[in-house]
Amino acid sequence: MSVAEQQFIEELSESLSNCSNKQEILKEYEMHLYEIANEDNSEIPYQQLKERLGSPQEIASMWHHETAITPNRTQWLFVTFNICLFVGGSLLTWSYNVFDWTFIEVIWGRLTHIASIIIIVYFFFWALLGYEIGKEFGPKGRKLLRKTFVYCVAPNLILMALTIFQVIPYQWFQPLLSIPFIISCIVFTGLLYPVSWIGYHWGKKASI
Repeated sequence: MSVAEQQFIEELSESLSNCSNKQEILKEYEMHLYEIANEDNSEIPYQQLKERLGSPQEIASMWHHETAITPNRTQWLFVTFNICLFVGGSLLTWSYNVFDWTFIEVIWGRLTHIASIIIIVYFFFWALLGYEIGKEFGPKGRKLLRKTFVYCVAPNLILMALTIFQVIPYQWFQPLLSIPFIISCIVFTGLLYPVSWIGYHWGKKASI
């Protein structure tokens, strides 16, 4: 290995620091350097190696990004966000019906008047979920999308069931709760997966 190649590997090793698959990455780039040397049949300057392969710092940054994004982390990021929305909405509903706080009444009143906007934003959330999974994992993200969807939508379905069977009082959701609104919720819930599926295919194309 030439001096320039040795310098490149040493800098890459230092930049990768605690990367979980550091040794595999170093072996891969040692092979790239070997192939480049065989193609040119001469010692290649360090600067030229950087131009052809990218700087060690750029390579390390790319691999740190790749190893940081795992299916489980992506899945639980979206699941946690959805749970936060669910818990936040539940706390707001509970506070509105239990406490006589003016600011809660103001927030509740404004939210009930923009229900359609909230639904659109929620659809955007599901489209973004599909897009990010498709972009980061490509065809391998299909199973991840299905699992994430099930985990995310479960609290919504439980809430709907508890309300329909009157475990949670209907009065808590006034003036939203009505037959047309219940039907709309069921229809929109059924559309969430197709929306996330469209986002997934869009993200998969963007990754190519």
